[in-house]
Parts: sequence; structure tokens; C-alpha cells
Amino acid sequence: MLRASLLTALVSATLPTLAQSGDKDQLVVPLSSPGKPGMLRVKLVNGSINVVGYSGKDVVIDAASRDSKRTASRHLPATANGLRRIDNDSGVELTVDENDNRVNVKTDSYRHPVQLTIKVPQNFSLQVSTVQDGNIVVENVTGELEVGNVNGGIQLKDVGGSAVANTVNGAVTATFRSVSNGAPMAFSSVNGAVDVSFPNSTKAAFKLKTDHGEIYSDFDLVTERSAPKVNRSNEGGTYRVNVDNWTYGKINGGGAEVMMKTLNGNIYIRKAK
Repeated sequence: MLRASLLTALVSATLPTLAQSGDKDQLVVPLSSPGKPGMLRVKLVNGSINVVGYSGKDVVIDAASRDSKRTASRHLPATANGLRRIDNDSGVELTVDENDNRVNVKTDSYRHPVQLTIKVPQNFSLQVSTVQDGNIVVENVTGELEVGNVNGGIQLKDVGGSAVANTVNGAVTATFRSVSNGAPMAFSSVNGAVDVSFPNSTKAAFKLKTDHGEIYSDFDLVTERSAPKVNRSNEGGTYRVNVDNWTYGKINGGGAEVMMKTLNGNIYIRKAK
């Protein structure tokens, strides 16, 4: 097991505190088995994540702190009239563990927003998420991609493999250059469009639902509207009935299930160009 830092000889290390908000520092993490697939795990509370696949063998992390939207718009209290606010942001604390090509990134994003830009080898799986103050962008990566956000969008660009991408407030967009045969996928939002592009030859069985929106596609999508599924339960003498309405469709004869769902927004199923 290797804990990577600016001084790789240390058993454990933390990136030096940044001089001021907006400054950046870089950490290069060598992998145990260069050239083989790996896994990147990142969980933020506040901030954005940008992951880019490249031809190198290391994981390269650029970290920066920035003011949150709340801090930037915060007004001085009346008791501070005539004074100026002193920035007490001490920068980013970043710890990275590497074990058997599994890279775990930990930050102090619970204190302030963190902006991470991470380069990984192109064949790499991801488990990345944030809660607020940022979007997640993944580009040029092939693997099993698990991406989650709450108050922000998700964008997957020129990716391969399979993906599960979910947010609450924001759009989910994805463009695949290739997909893993037999791997189910899911894309969902509550307030935002879900827009996914697949290679023309993709075989998939879609499960689609939007409560306040429309479904569009340029594939020859063979659709069928399922009969409403009624779920009944008896709790404490009270009957509860739930009705689920989904639209099902297949392209190129069908394949693994792809679920796409939003409450407020449209669903787009496109041919990748």
C-alpha cells in the first residue's frame, strides 16, 4: 500500500496547506500496477470534480479551494460596519491513499468548496460524488462509472463502458464512444433533463419515465407502454395503492436494461456523432 504525497517516501502525507483561496497544488500518485485498470474514489461535500482520461500511467490531482456561493454573497453584519472581512480560509487539505491501483481521495470539503481536476489512465473505473457548489465532468474514460450529485449537473463526455449517474437538481448528459455488452445502466434527475448519446450499434432495452416532460430519440426505438403496475399494501388497516407508469423500448433488438428517469424535464436518447 502506498500513500502518495508530494514526498512519496512518507508513509502517510497530506498536501501542504494552500497559501490562499484560489491557489492550486498538484499531487502525482504512482500506481502499484501501471498500465492495468484501476479505480478512483472521491466524495466531496462542497465542490466540483473534473476527471479526464489521458495516456499517462499515474493519477495526477490538481486541487484548489474557492469561495462558496454563500460566502461570496454574504453581507457584512451591522456590527461590522467600517470593517472588512478577513479571509480565514486555510486552503485545501488533501489526502490520497493508493492500494492495488485503487486511489482514494479525501478532502476537507465540508469546510469550504474544493475544485478537483484529476487525470487518470484512460482505462479506469470511477466512484465520484459531490453534494453542492459544483458539477461533475468526466471525459475520455472507459470503465465502470458511478457518478452522483445533489445540487449540480453531471456530464460524461466521450466515455466508454457502463455508467450510473444520478443527481437531484441538475441535468445529466452523457456521450458514449462504446458500451459494455450486458452491463445495465441508469441515469436520473429530479429537476433536469436526462440526455444520453449511444453508438449506433448499441443493443439496449430502455426503461423510461418523465412525469413532467417528453421523450425524444433519433434511434428506431420500438416502444411499448406497459400496463400500469399497481402495488397494494395493507398497513394498519389502511390500503395504500401505488401506480407506476413506465415506457419500455428496445434498440437493435434489445440488450441490457438502461433506465432513464426524471421528474421535471425531458429525456433524450441520441445517436452519438
